[in-house]
Amino acid sequence: MTPLARIFAALGAQSTAPPITDGAEIDRRYRYWRLRVMYAMVAGYALFYFLRNNLPMAAKAICDEFHFSNKQWGVVISVSTIVYAFSKFLSGIVGDRANPRFLLALGLGGSAVVSLFFGAGHGLAFFVFLWALNNLFQGTGVPPCIRLLTYWYSPSEIGRAWGVWNASHQIGGAIIALWAGWLVTHLGWRAAFWAPAIVGLVGAAWLVNRLTDSPEAMGLPPVEVFKREAPPKEKPRLPFRDIFKTHILTNRWVWIVSVANFFVYVVRIGILSWTPKYLVEAKGFTLQEASYSLSGFEVAGIFGAYASGWLSDKIFRGHRAPVSVSFMVLLIGGLLALFAVPHHSVTTMTVVFSALGFLVYGPQMLVAVAAADFATKEAASSAVGLTGLFGYIGASVCGVTTGALIDDLGWNAAIWFYVGSAIVGALLLACTWRARAR
Repeated sequence: MTPLARIFAALGAQSTAPPITDGAEIDRRYRYWRLRVMYAMVAGYALFYFLRNNLPMAAKAICDEFHFSNKQWGVVISVSTIVYAFSKFLSGIVGDRANPRFLLALGLGGSAVVSLFFGAGHGLAFFVFLWALNNLFQGTGVPPCIRLLTYWYSPSEIGRAWGVWNASHQIGGAIIALWAGWLVTHLGWRAAFWAPAIVGLVGAAWLVNRLTDSPEAMGLPPVEVFKREAPPKEKPRLPFRDIFKTHILTNRWVWIVSVANFFVYVVRIGILSWTPKYLVEAKGFTLQEASYSLSGFEVAGIFGAYASGWLSDKIFRGHRAPVSVSFMVLLIGGLLALFAVPHHSVTTMTVVFSALGFLVYGPQMLVAVAAADFATKEAASSAVGLTGLFGYIGASVCGVTTGALIDDLGWNAAIWFYVGSAIVGALLLACTWRARAR
């Protein structure tokens, strides 16, 4: 048995169960399991953000206590995002063959354990290593959710279903922004890692109980058959290396949206990672006021992601690029608006950040949907893993580059860096304007 095969065996990928033939029973089970899988994925992945987005809220307190410069703190962000990028890519390959409930629970539980140790940290090297290890586990979060989405929801509805699941990003991010802000203010920055870690450990056990694998593993027909979008048919299961070569390595559309994701993530992760410090240092906010703006960014992102999925499904009939490009163009305008917001204008800044969240989470989600469309569901998790690899390489570049720009040229230079990235991302996504699902 190869090492990869041992991983799949350990994660317990389920085999196909005897098929259910009663139509009413199929309908009942499909409705039940689609709802159960969706709410478990949304809640489970939201908990990943409890163990990731607590860091920006604690960043200033940590830097002040240990006298880190912005460049030094940028190293913590960049190293961890590089690790996350490769973890997400490799987990995507595993995710196309593994049982998603075990893979998702493993990632959440491992991240929670690391967070407990991170809260006891001292020194830059310790923080770099522990946050990188945390991101190794964080990278296992998205791929099992992609597998579940593509197997439980058909092509005609996946944009909307993806939009619902994508709300987990913003739900988790918004809650932890407020909670971690309160914890740092009243109990110290270490509490912002210990308290979410306890919640994450409980959540990991809950995911094992709530989730399942594909419909076929439960004796149900493929979702395309259930939704009457394709006739039942038998097809040979190709070796994964052949699927990967055909649907990933030689698929130009997957590569284009992956490179575009590099620039989308420069903007998204730049805002998530640096907003609290920016608002406190450049705009005169308190940490609690900064948490309101960051929460607005996350909450508005829920609606932006769902709106983009609905528009691409219903109005553009599976074309993802027109919606992505439109959102990116408006995002450029939103970033430029940051220059005009007056000092200590909490309400106005929260409105601007809410608009940025609405606009950036649409393309961020549709890049993954488009990659899954182009790769087919047999390689969807791997394709989304590739977009994540490029996205978080962009995020790692963003970390060090933003820190250097702030130290050397000031906060305005960092915002111009995000504006330029949004322009390049929009141009790349425009290259897929006429491309559709395979």
